[in-house]
Amino acid sequence: MSSPTANSATPLLEIRDLHMHFPVREGVLMRAKKSCRAVDGVNLSIAPGETLGLVGESGCGKSTLGRSIVRLYKPTAGQILFEGYDLAKSHGADLKAHRRQLQMIFQDPVDSLNSRHTVGDIIAEPFVIHNMGDDAWRKTRVQELLAKVGLPANAYERFPFEFSGGQRQRIGIARAIALEPKLIVCDEPVSALDVSIQSQVLNLMLDLQRDMKLSYLFIAHNLAVVKHVSDRIAIMYLGRIVELADADTIYQAPKHPYTRALISAIPTPDPSKKKQRIVLQGDVPSPIDPPSGCPFHPRCPHATDRCKAEMPLLRTAGDAGQQVACHYDL
Repeated sequence: MSSPTANSATPLLEIRDLHMHFPVREGVLMRAKKSCRAVDGVNLSIAPGETLGLVGESGCGKSTLGRSIVRLYKPTAGQILFEGYDLAKSHGADLKAHRRQLQMIFQDPVDSLNSRHTVGDIIAEPFVIHNMGDDAWRKTRVQELLAKVGLPANAYERFPFEFSGGQRQRIGIARAIALEPKLIVCDEPVSALDVSIQSQVLNLMLDLQRDMKLSYLFIAHNLAVVKHVSDRIAIMYLGRIVELADADTIYQAPKHPYTRALISAIPTPDPSKKKQRIVLQGDVPSPIDPPSGCPFHPRCPHATDRCKAEMPLLRTAGDAGQQVACHYDL
């Protein structure tokens, strides 16, 4: 892919030290004695026209980060600067106005679409919320959107259950682009689809990005899919970013032990080429009671006493501007 990077343009979105903690209530009185640190100090930026891939195991906080960006959750702390405006502190009419420029594509097209509404009503809903146009204008616009995502005109009067999974995701995409946003958060948009359909939906998203000059935050756990669509890739572990670099660098020269383990798990299409699989020991620690120091140290084969006591911060490593949260150059 070829698009601007965060260093070549003023960021469209800039996240500064973002935290999203959920209270964990216990006891008869249901008091919040602990908190689940789903997002625990994330710094990221996305440039106009860029796709930033966000990768990590289930439960690492990827989806929570995406939902915080579009303000489905109100962050515990930190800033979400969209074109310089802090969405984290916004509310009411101001937040509604800015959210026109941020939309979201959800993982499960079944749960994200109201089964009692027709496709026409679902796609027209953003226009209703923002008081745009009359009924005739909305119908015309919805039919244009259906054509843009490759669905027939008669889909307007039909219901979501009448469509396949891939078609339902196209409905979700049509709804996401209806207001012509600048940034779309894509929360594992193809993981619930058959492999044969995934490439069609990905290609549609790339075409829309080119035609509409969209920026994407593409959340996934499949590194092969992320590489296909991303300019840069951020690796997330237990609520924190542990490595950030352009897509080619992440795949060819990963520096964090966690990233190396993820890369080693990607299947090789050529059976004659064998690579060493890095198998991590243990499970991902609980974000309710995270380990001290580096959150990855209980599973890291290179961990030292320093790793157990001191939290590593993202630092620049290498000539490509690669950033890694590790005390050592491995």
